[in-house]
Amino acid sequence: VGEDSAVFDLAKQKISSWVYFTGILGAVLFVLDVGWLDSSTGYGKAFIDAVSTLSESHEVVMLILLLIFATVHSGMASLRDAGESLIGERAYRVLFAGVSLPLAVSTIVYFINHRYDGMQLWQLQSVPGVHELVWISSFISFFLLYPSTFNLLEVAAVDKPKMHLWETGVMRITRHPQMVGQVIWCLAHTIWMGNSVAVAASLGLIGHHLFGVWNGDRRLASRYGEAFEVVKSRTSVIPFAAILDGRQKLPKDYYKEFIRLPYLTITALTLGAYWAHPLMQAASFRLHW
Repeated sequence: VGEDSAVFDLAKQKISSWVYFTGILGAVLFVLDVGWLDSSTGYGKAFIDAVSTLSESHEVVMLILLLIFATVHSGMASLRDAGESLIGERAYRVLFAGVSLPLAVSTIVYFINHRYDGMQLWQLQSVPGVHELVWISSFISFFLLYPSTFNLLEVAAVDKPKMHLWETGVMRITRHPQMVGQVIWCLAHTIWMGNSVAVAASLGLIGHHLFGVWNGDRRLASRYGEAFEVVKSRTSVIPFAAILDGRQKLPKDYYKEFIRLPYLTITALTLGAYWAHPLMQAASFRLHW
């Protein structure tokens, strides 16, 4: 009933599409830099400064930033059907990304810059095995966090964006991999940092993604009707629950559903993000947000 996730057929790829994708990505990064990140031309610092005036508490500011992002992101996702009918799928994707991306970047940068400014609640970084636990948990979380990499051309609106009803791959384990991945990431990083800012950020992110579980199912049910109910009946929100109670039958060659380019891409990007931590931190510090 559902679609096969993470399929990448090289024979069906067009060089022109990936040229457009590269051009669009470059243009988006340029506009983001000029319109939001650059202190002399962008509005990012003014936005952070405005939110920061609401409270002297980094925890409260962190939660407000997350609330703003979550409201805009989930709100625009909920309005997707109406928006696409008015301006088209590609235009709405551009609008959605154009509004969500600066807010997401602002929230991430603020978190990086203030992640150790809160009250220290525990200190486990020197405990043997904790670093390895956090690293492995974070690695697993990225496999769950970014199913959007299944369709990069749709993300960039090169191909017409669609609302997919995935059923294979990671979806056999959990119907909401982004939520599960976010929970794992939050728990791992909260254990590692052990302070009140990390707790506040984790509560906000987990709350946003738990709402996304309900909202995502609601939107899929509205779009696909009975087909979604069939997929829902043989998948689960809680990881492995449908497998354990027999509703989900894994094929003998299930592992092959992960030996696909999107998952290999996620692996490379996850390792790259880990090694690039110092660069990301330095870039965030230079913004003085």
